[in-house]
Amino acid sequence: MKYQEIKEQICDICHRMWQQGWVAANDGNITVRVGENEIIATPTGISKSFITPDMLVLIDLDGNILEAKEGYRPSSETKMHLCCYKEREDVKSVVHAHPPTATGFAVAHVHMDNYSMIESVIAIGSVPVTPYGTPSTMEVPDAIRPYLAEHDVMLLENHGALTVGADLITAYYRMESLELWAKIELTAHLLGGVKEISNKDIDTLIGMRPKYGVTGKHPGYKKYNK
Repeated sequence: MKYQEIKEQICDICHRMWQQGWVAANDGNITVRVGENEIIATPTGISKSFITPDMLVLIDLDGNILEAKEGYRPSSETKMHLCCYKEREDVKSVVHAHPPTATGFAVAHVHMDNYSMIESVIAIGSVPVTPYGTPSTMEVPDAIRPYLAEHDVMLLENHGALTVGADLITAYYRMESLELWAKIELTAHLLGGVKEISNKDIDTLIGMRPKYGVTGKHPGYKKYNK
């Protein structure tokens, strides 16, 4: 895929996230790795509803600007994106957003590790809440680093959600699946509690991942204790 096509795809996903209420004002950011040392990133200070291809910034793995229209620079939160690329060679895109229900779990410090929904078992696996980190600082990369080896989807404590993928669409779909799962989990709690799938059936579902072309890091059932 050519740079321009990738830029248009990033803008499309930005607009979709805004339309779904996952970001407000200048929230959220997206990056796509397009070369060994080249990453296209959304700029800081711009609503995702207004993003256009010419606003996107090209940076290297250290966050240095390689190409940018005057007045535009990458988000300070790009540090956590760069951490994902450095820790995982298979990651080619990172999406950060604040989907309301999933972020509610992050704010409540509730790990999404109940294997209660077939689709979430296959596509996502358990989702941890990573330790608190001050935005724009190295605290956030340091907080998510220990989880990247096993997870493609993470909740950022009191902050939002982070997903990674082999391409932008995969990373976006994981964010979409996370938010739907969070809504279903919340509804189940209101209806009396989550009823989990048996360990035997969980193992069967995990074994189906290759059949559905699911790749990445999706651990089996895992309880988190704080």
